[in-house]
Amino acid sequence: MRINKKPKRQFFGFSVDPTHHGLWEDIQGIIVSVILVAFAMGLFQNLGLVTSGIAGLAIILNYSTGLPTGLLFFALNIPFYILAVIRLGWIFAFKTFCAVVLLAILIDLQSRLIVFEVINPVFGSVLGGVLMGFGLLGVFRHRASLGGVGILSVWLQDRFGVRAGLTLLIFDMFIFVFAMFVVSWQLLGFSIVGAVVLNIFLVINHRTDRYIAR
Repeated sequence: MRINKKPKRQFFGFSVDPTHHGLWEDIQGIIVSVILVAFAMGLFQNLGLVTSGIAGLAIILNYSTGLPTGLLFFALNIPFYILAVIRLGWIFAFKTFCAVVLLAILIDLQSRLIVFEVINPVFGSVLGGVLMGFGLLGVFRHRASLGGVGILSVWLQDRFGVRAGLTLLIFDMFIFVFAMFVVSWQLLGFSIVGAVVLNIFLVINHRTDRYIAR
């Protein structure tokens, strides 16, 4: 027997169906999430810390070259846009591109908008990890990403059977090895604390069986 699926109901871009996001819900969700990630990266950079993923690599290159972190973050993500189209489709890739562009702009703009006076490095690393975790989780739940190695890890797992978690772990190990040459041991330790907090947050909360909206 054929079952007709109910169409997605929209009300001025907001979804009436609790299992689907509307256009404006996606827009506000991604914008708010990107703001949280940008603020977290501002905290890390103000403290002289690094973080995991492509964001961490962009920060390291900023420390090394003086080039704008946002510009570096955008440029480093260019290969992953192509993978996003191939692996996850044009809609996902478009949302990801918009999110990355917005984040790149905010990273380089917020130094003119926010001035940090005194931040305890331990608290700052933990707070940065939590805020970045919330931001990434929000982006994921609106069917987008901030580019980076996450897309590559999914592709390698599907194509060659390499576990996604292993790819992410190896990449982050390289990130912190590189960080040894640009930050002190103490700051490296605080950076690792922030990365651990971020990853624990995502492991606990990023579950597709708990959040079913599309």
